Amino acid sequence: DGRLRLSRQGVIFKNSKTGKVDNIQASELAEGVWRRVALGHGLKLLTKNGHVYKYDGFRESEFDKLSDFFKAHYRLELAEKDLCVKGWNWGTVRFGGQLLSFDIGEQPVFEIPLSNVSQCTTGKNEVTLEFHQNDDAEVSLMEVRFYVPPTQEDGVDPVEAFAQNVLSKADVIQATGDAICIFRELQCLTPRGRYDIRIYPTFLHLHGKTFDYKIPYTTVLRLFLLPHKDQRQMFFVISLDPPIKQGQTRYHFLILLFSKDEDISLTLNMNEEEVEKRFEGRLTKNMSGSLYEMVSRVMKALVNRKITVPGNFQGHSGAQCITCSYKASSGLLYPLERGFIYVHKPPVHIRFDEISFVNFARGTTTTRSFDFEIETKQGTQYTFSSIEREEYGKLFDFVNAKKLNIKNRGLKEGMKQSYDEYADSDEDQHDAYLERMKEEGKIREENANDSSDGSGEETDESFNPGEEDDDVAEEFDSNASASSSSGDGDSDRDEKKPAKKAKIVKDRKPRKKQLESKKGKDPNAPKRPMSAYMLWLNANREKIKSDHPGISITDLSKKAGELWKAMSKERKEEWDRKAEDARRDYEKAMKEYSVGSKSESSKTERSKKKKKKQEKQTKGKVEKKGAASKSLSSTKTPAKNMSESFKSKEFVSSDESSSGESKKEDSEEEGAASLPPSSEESASGSD
Repeated sequence: DGRLRLSRQGVIFKNSKTGKVDNIQASELAEGVWRRVALGHGLKLLTKNGHVYKYDGFRESEFDKLSDFFKAHYRLELAEKDLCVKGWNWGTVRFGGQLLSFDIGEQPVFEIPLSNVSQCTTGKNEVTLEFHQNDDAEVSLMEVRFYVPPTQEDGVDPVEAFAQNVLSKADVIQATGDAICIFRELQCLTPRGRYDIRIYPTFLHLHGKTFDYKIPYTTVLRLFLLPHKDQRQMFFVISLDPPIKQGQTRYHFLILLFSKDEDISLTLNMNEEEVEKRFEGRLTKNMSGSLYEMVSRVMKALVNRKITVPGNFQGHSGAQCITCSYKASSGLLYPLERGFIYVHKPPVHIRFDEISFVNFARGTTTTRSFDFEIETKQGTQYTFSSIEREEYGKLFDFVNAKKLNIKNRGLKEGMKQSYDEYADSDEDQHDAYLERMKEEGKIREENANDSSDGSGEETDESFNPGEEDDDVAEEFDSNASASSSSGDGDSDRDEKKPAKKAKIVKDRKPRKKQLESKKGKDPNAPKRPMSAYMLWLNANREKIKSDHPGISITDLSKKAGELWKAMSKERKEEWDRKAEDARRDYEKAMKEYSVGSKSESSKTERSKKKKKKQEKQTKGKVEKKGAASKSLSSTKTPAKNMSESFKSKEFVSSDESSSGESKKEDSEEEGAASLPPSSEESASGSD
């Protein structure tokens, strides 16, 4: 935002935030364009030396006034040009002064000030423009790619022509002069490949087969020199911010891998006086030694930053790192003096001051590894898995010495105890299952001891408490009878089968009880009293809503929590008293309710007992009747057969025989009912 002032001498704009002033002389103005933009209408001014100035926020009604002013004082026609809003992504690129304009027909779609371009790279039929990062903006455009179709013209490459037009006006890092030194064919892990590294006074140039990167020394945050676990290789890690880009991929770390055996003799492309003046003894014109030492020494002198090396940590094998896995790939975790760094895919650097807590997870006596979890204060979690169990003691001592917050502290009495609380470990699940099986075995043994003759039939019955599942009981009986006739081995097998069924019944029962208890909650029971905070919230909810219209439920509860926290002790005491009164009322109501409910429950219990008694009596009678009728029918059947044998089938009609049988059955039932229930044998004898 700012103020625009038009005078006869020229145009002056003052930025209200930075105080920067744009002063355009009237004699320098070459063209003025009026167009509709996102914020109302805008004015674009082009100067004779190629600079472009754009101002937005005008009203449509101001066009006539501005047009007349430009005609009268600047002798310029204020042209009206609308932007193209078709949404097409193909058109023509025009270069005019410091501006790249992408047009469809005669209408511009967008314009890019070439002074904002930091890098221009070419590919096959493609040009990529990268831009300087804008520190003031929350979101800034970093990259635009143009597809340039091939043309039939000989000798002119349209891609190169496009790139040269951009580079002639762009604020690109130019490799002017000769490099101080060049390291050829260095192995790079990220971005992967072999690169030549040219060292310039202000930037580092990575030159590969497909990609080129120019890295200003100002973007280098840290340097790390880390020995590989095999003691034959070295990692040299350069931390970058902003990162280098390759398409959609961002590389925050540049990782070089060196063999310790590689040596190099290096001569700097400077005379001895310049070397001494610039580097003050840190470098000399002629140097020789290991390749990794030379690269790190040169980088340290040019970037002017310390090189971080591993501290006094030593793992189980004597290495200064721990082999582990992060996400999908295996790598090395280096505990440093002020943080952790993981190499290499993806590289991760975590400083101690960022860490909220660390956690040792999922290790048992049978499992040969554990996980090391790190959670940062921002809530990001890093899990380094498959760490050998032998590394646990060393890593724990290191973390303890650095005074990092350990989530499961106090459980370091041994590996197993340290992880017993993790229910998701495989060992724990098997233990729980084993305990359950032991309990079931004990129950089986007790039931087997209780049975009189040791047959499978009685164990089946004892494992089927409650007769609500009749089908299961019958199935068990048939299995049991079959097993009793077959050998002891079969009966043992059958004894195991019903045990499984019994377990299912056993597991189901408590669930039913829980459901019944939930369903049977008395709606007349007194409600629990509210806390002081809830009483206050109910009283002030509408007030908070009116003060913050449109507030969501979660935001309302957060706001209420803040208000309650900020409230004075005296005001809180008032609500505490109200809560105390509510609690007393609740206790009083509960006493009254419990007395009433006890009397009701005793009545219902009595009525239930009576019903049960009646059911038992009727059941006993029915069983005895059935037994008597069975004995009578068995004795009378031969007599009945004798009487029927005297009658020929031709003379007996079906109606008569059926009526006769029904009459006999009726008389038998009456006889069985009239007999005393105790003596079944005497009844059959007298009959």
